[in-house]
Amino acid sequence: MGEWTWRAFKVVQSLVERLPRSWAYALAVMAARFAWWFSPLARPRLEYNLKVACPELENDKAGLRRVSFLNFRNHAKAYADLMQLPRTRVEAMSSQLKVQGLEYLEEARSLGKGVLAVSCHMGSYEVVAAIWSATLAPVSFFAEELEPRALFEWYRDTRARLGISVLTLDHGGIRKVIEALREQEMVITAIDRDVTGTGYLMPFFGRLAPIPLGPASIALRLGTPLLPVCVYRLPDDTYVAEAGPLVYARSTGNPRADQVTATQDLLRHIEGFIQQHPDQWHVPHRIWAGSV
Repeated sequence: MGEWTWRAFKVVQSLVERLPRSWAYALAVMAARFAWWFSPLARPRLEYNLKVACPELENDKAGLRRVSFLNFRNHAKAYADLMQLPRTRVEAMSSQLKVQGLEYLEEARSLGKGVLAVSCHMGSYEVVAAIWSATLAPVSFFAEELEPRALFEWYRDTRARLGISVLTLDHGGIRKVIEALREQEMVITAIDRDVTGTGYLMPFFGRLAPIPLGPASIALRLGTPLLPVCVYRLPDDTYVAEAGPLVYARSTGNPRADQVTATQDLLRHIEGFIQQHPDQWHVPHRIWAGSV
């Protein structure tokens, strides 16, 4: 199954990378419509998560359908962006990015301890990371290793061509994250989904969910500031990278409590990002107990 998944992806990707951007998006929207109608688990799980994040959708079936479809649509366009990256020039992408909260990023960089950007699964991060890597500082993704292996290697090699390193969620990856931050680089990760199964239960949109404490742990160890950030798409298919005020992990002598406090501060920003742009937060996975 994994091999066939990889082969299908590569066939589609080889086609999409050669298309004009508008055609690639048109194909992505068609795929999104099919997936939205026929996905047996992805859509119900996404809509469950959206109702938790945005309680006003609980009794608004039409609104929920509209947001969930737009969500699939935006996610498909993000995949089209990814598939086109092998033939995309960073110079051509730079004009498509607007940055809000640049002062927070500059504040973080001025401390000389690297930048640990913490976000959620939203937007075309590869595009933004490529622009940042070319214009600000080297960028690394701290993320799960995909299956099959060939697919992960394609992701890794494509990102490497654009100056982005991929660091896996394991002990070796953590060592490389620490090295990158000590070299004053930028590392990007997400904490809205417990990929490794080691998350700490804490309130997320008012309900207990397992949340990774890794970023706060690293920040506490190195003194690196935590930068809440999200990426989203505008109606004209340009991008916005929005940063929030820095979160500092303060030591009180109780490492676990300090990690939890810093992570809760991050979650407040991330909840705000998601509630402002629910049509772009694509997490069709179980987050809370009792979900689909």
